[in-house]
Amino acid sequence: MDKRVQYEVSRAFLKRFLFHMVLYILFILVMAETSWFYCNSRIWYGNEPFYKLIHFMHKNFMSVFLLVICSGAVIIACLHFFWIASMLGRVTQETGRLYSGITETAKLPPQLKEMENQLNFIMSNVRKSRQEASEAIQRKNDMIVYMAHDLKTPLTSVIGYITLVKDEDGLPDAIRKKYLDVAMKKAERLEDLVNEFFEVARYNFTQMVLEYSTVNLTIMIEQILYEFKPVFDKKGLSYNTELDTDIVVVCDIEKIERVFDNLFRNVVNYSYENTEIKVSLKDSGKDGIKFIIENCGRTIPKEKIACIFDRFFRIDNSRSTETGGAGLGLAIVKEITSLHGWTVNCESENEKIRFIINIEKEQGKKK
Repeated sequence: MDKRVQYEVSRAFLKRFLFHMVLYILFILVMAETSWFYCNSRIWYGNEPFYKLIHFMHKNFMSVFLLVICSGAVIIACLHFFWIASMLGRVTQETGRLYSGITETAKLPPQLKEMENQLNFIMSNVRKSRQEASEAIQRKNDMIVYMAHDLKTPLTSVIGYITLVKDEDGLPDAIRKKYLDVAMKKAERLEDLVNEFFEVARYNFTQMVLEYSTVNLTIMIEQILYEFKPVFDKKGLSYNTELDTDIVVVCDIEKIERVFDNLFRNVVNYSYENTEIKVSLKDSGKDGIKFIIENCGRTIPKEKIACIFDRFFRIDNSRSTETGGAGLGLAIVKEITSLHGWTVNCESENEKIRFIINIEKEQGKKK
């Protein structure tokens, strides 16, 4: 409970207590004044039943009055303590609903309005987090089922072609080589899928720790592009670069390399064949350093862009065996950039997909 809520709750309790005390004192004063006039309006005799009591109260009026006021204050305070306890019980009851899955909003007395608002805000966040966790688990389970199926397909092919080569002694060398090439290709795909299983386990159970050092980001991107050239050529992709020279940043080099590697792999998977990739790295002055990679591919719907950096999320629901992945690449990009204090966003329109990484000036510097 923050100080503002504490103040509002304390103010409500104090206001209620003082209100009842004022009413009680006014009631006692009215009763005392009425009794005074009544007692003075007649003659009292010593043999009357209430004579001694009336005489005692007349002589000790102030003491009796203060005693009645104090006694009333104690009783009212006790009643308020019980009321506060009942309020705490209500708060406890409503708080317990955080774990019960109940979707209705919390309802507290008007005096606890601020607390009710905060409790409903927390409950809303808890429900949202549960929903996101449930969706992530479902995506993970679906991905494991898909990957298990994908493992079986290349494994069956590898076994089949190797069996053919093993059992058919009279196979021509050209056919034997063809079968072995197919078996090797399927085995490599099988290796990729196994590595993706390891990636799932590593992403879930390893907490990333950054080891900072200085790196020339321009040279890093140029080197990664050079390493990806055979992959680009296989799909007929070309690239055009606009890189400011000698942009130096302080970062975890290995993990930032992984960021760009995942981005380029994603671009390869979701680019149209024989299209151009645009890569830009610019120092925008006070706006910081900006990296942009743009490719031509199927436009990503807006509702999917909101989930594109979620774990186990894949844009391609058809899951092509050749390009299907664990749905972790962009989630890892988001995780690493966030740890560095960078931001990454995605835009898509008119069959263009653009990823933008913003590096704050405090994190990046130019020679």
